[in-house]
Amino acid sequence: MRPTAAFTPLLALALAATALTACGGGSGSDPDTVKVSFKQSTDNSIKVMDTYLADIKQQFEKAHPGKKVELVPIKAPDSEYYTKLQQMLRSPKTAPDLVYEDTFLINSDITSGYLKPLDPYLAKWPDWNRFIDTAKAAAKGEDGKTYGVPDGTDTRGLWFDKGVFAKAGLPADWQPKTWKDVLTAARTIKQKVPGVIPLNVYTGKPVGEAATMQTFEMLLYGTNDGRTDPLYDKNAKKWIAGGQGFEDALAFVETVYKEKLGPDVSDALDPNVMTRVRGEWLPKGRLGIALDGSWLPQDWLPGSGHEWPEWSEKLGLAAMPTQHGQAPGKVSMSGGWTWSIPAKAGNPDLAFEFIKTMQTKANARKWYVANSGIAVREDVAKDPGYATAQPGTEFFTDLVRHTHYRPAYPAYPRVSTAIQEAMEGVTTGDMSVDEATGGYVDALKDATDNQVVER
Repeated sequence: MRPTAAFTPLLALALAATALTACGGGSGSDPDTVKVSFKQSTDNSIKVMDTYLADIKQQFEKAHPGKKVELVPIKAPDSEYYTKLQQMLRSPKTAPDLVYEDTFLINSDITSGYLKPLDPYLAKWPDWNRFIDTAKAAAKGEDGKTYGVPDGTDTRGLWFDKGVFAKAGLPADWQPKTWKDVLTAARTIKQKVPGVIPLNVYTGKPVGEAATMQTFEMLLYGTNDGRTDPLYDKNAKKWIAGGQGFEDALAFVETVYKEKLGPDVSDALDPNVMTRVRGEWLPKGRLGIALDGSWLPQDWLPGSGHEWPEWSEKLGLAAMPTQHGQAPGKVSMSGGWTWSIPAKAGNPDLAFEFIKTMQTKANARKWYVANSGIAVREDVAKDPGYATAQPGTEFFTDLVRHTHYRPAYPAYPRVSTAIQEAMEGVTTGDMSVDEATGGYVDALKDATDNQVVER
């Protein structure tokens, strides 16, 4: 499961019937049964979550005689999952006891009153002290209360094809220090290895949040000193309107597509481009550099249906550098998912007991490894069995020190869409950087009721 994706509002009425039937008779019908709703992969060959939860269900029922777990999968694309889940949360008749929430949208559900604050439970749970602070913050509302327990996180970096690099005369231990170094490598590949896409960076509305987070914010958060948020002013509680860093990030995207260092624009704006990167371009040696996430190996592991056992030999990993190499030198963005208890859940106490079962050290490690996830528990991150379980795990876990989380407040989905529109404008060449930035600022003011600060 990819940690995050685009939010596309759908017609609620069209989905309501499906959503309401997905959860049977609601959570409160049986005080001895905890209903657990989760996102099931639309790819029938990927059963990572199903297998994991089936094991936790067995453990839970054995440890709690007389109690039962009912797993309630929602098989839908990301955007439909969000909509169906929100439909379920509106009524005690349909609300499950436990739900899987994307940190991208959790604040929308918090603001709507759909989720229960977990602070009374967390205060009595010693393991909560094992979770890293940045992960805890991702599930916290503007009221300061915590509404979810994270089950892992993700980081992002540069994947590169060692074979393509060898043909281009580039080093096998490549680690760019600046954005210029990344573009120079892409230009070298274009010149010396024809037929290969030099660099892929996601862009435009068709790929949604992947464009915003995996490309634009990876750039934007590398334009400053790493200590201040370039997108949202937390002290003023206002969104930042444009600025030099914003324009520089857009200019990088413009350069990639203007110089034809990326895929054809039609391919870049194909909603299925992420599937092509993982399932076609990287495995078949057709892509030199990919700015992408830590979870990619999930698709290549045995039993995934898309096995690529040689990936760790064929691909290299490098951290995304800051713009000019300024401290801290590296940048990453993180998202992830949390387990939350609906406000209208019938069995919230039992639901938290299920969370505790999922989040023992052993079970957490099992999930991180199976899902190609990054540990958010300090004790698991230090466990040699976790760090060596899969190639790349140690590399991406180390990036947590340099990572940032999105300001995922209720307005964020609309802010994200405005960023995607600006990116698409410079990708197609329909807008200059100045025009795209101006359009973003106008859209930002509209999306946030003019709660902006100029830069």
